Amino acid sequence: MKAAVFHAAHQDLRVEDVELDKPGPREVVVKTVASGVCHSDLHFVEGTYPQEGPAILGHEAAGIIETVGDQVDYVKPGDHVIVCTSVFCGSCDQCLSGHPARCRIKPSRTKEEAPRLRYKDGRRINQFANLSTYAEKMLLHENSVVKVPDSMPLDRGALIGCGVTTGVGAALNTAKVEPGSTVAVFGCGGVGLSAIQGARIAGARRIIAVDIGEYKLSTARQFGATDVVDASKGDPVEQIKAMTDGGVDYSFEAIGLKQTAEQSFLCLGSGGTATVIGMVPVGQIIELPGSMFLQERKFQRCSMGSNRFRVDMLHYIDFYQQGRLKLDEMVTKRIRLEDINEAFRAMKNREVVRSVIMFN
Repeated sequence: MKAAVFHAAHQDLRVEDVELDKPGPREVVVKTVASGVCHSDLHFVEGTYPQEGPAILGHEAAGIIETVGDQVDYVKPGDHVIVCTSVFCGSCDQCLSGHPARCRIKPSRTKEEAPRLRYKDGRRINQFANLSTYAEKMLLHENSVVKVPDSMPLDRGALIGCGVTTGVGAALNTAKVEPGSTVAVFGCGGVGLSAIQGARIAGARRIIAVDIGEYKLSTARQFGATDVVDASKGDPVEQIKAMTDGGVDYSFEAIGLKQTAEQSFLCLGSGGTATVIGMVPVGQIIELPGSMFLQERKFQRCSMGSNRFRVDMLHYIDFYQQGRLKLDEMVTKRIRLEDINEAFRAMKNREVVRSVIMFN
């Protein structure tokens, strides 16, 4: 099968021939239909997060079950599924206490076992985030997939696999945005737009989108932002405070920068909560004024929208099919696997919300 292989940071991915191992007792093979190109993968391509090569990146996808191991009873060949990096064991303390996104075990193959991915000569290829979606097929633990209705378009469903679940979940699950509240979202890419939608679904009365450039800000209005702040035209914290009589109730950072993470806290009103969604580069330290905590402001991190993905993703599909969650508008381009490096370039240049790789 064909896959886009990562070899080292600062190098283009290369489309190569690779092989899958046979599925184990609780593993499934998924024929990939669509994979979103998420900004998180760009962190590894640019070296801000480490990744050993060779590896197949990608973690936001949907497809069709092709084969299953002999102990799998959740899905069968032909089922449509969305895959999720929040693979869960179902038996650790985090899973059993209702927090499967924080699973401590993350079932996967060990270094001593045969690799799920390899070259024809047997050389190991590392599996990224227990998924590796930039490939025509995926070999996964069954707890990496959620079965979805055949009526759900899989190119839109792929976005639910990461960006939508992360952003919407940050608002609904992690921060628990209250009706009538005020919200600021820093960054209007796929995750930020999903956080805006989550705040809208939760009933926020005012949602302020923060970014630079007219394209991103006008797009944010289409997804539910009531106000926009162009951070290139002045301090966004001061602009938000002026608009909200002192600060917002909730803020979300969806970029992954030290500066915007700090700004997301500084723009809070008394009792407000800042949630960092973006991946701040390894080694960077976020600095916050201690006096601001005296008025019960909170600063927290969100992991994949604090999801219970086999429950949450089905809710998001319902929202989409009811017209309450915009997904069609998030797909800027549908591309081939061979266009993956161009997709990263377009992402860096802020030309797209999401590029989606379509597999035949």
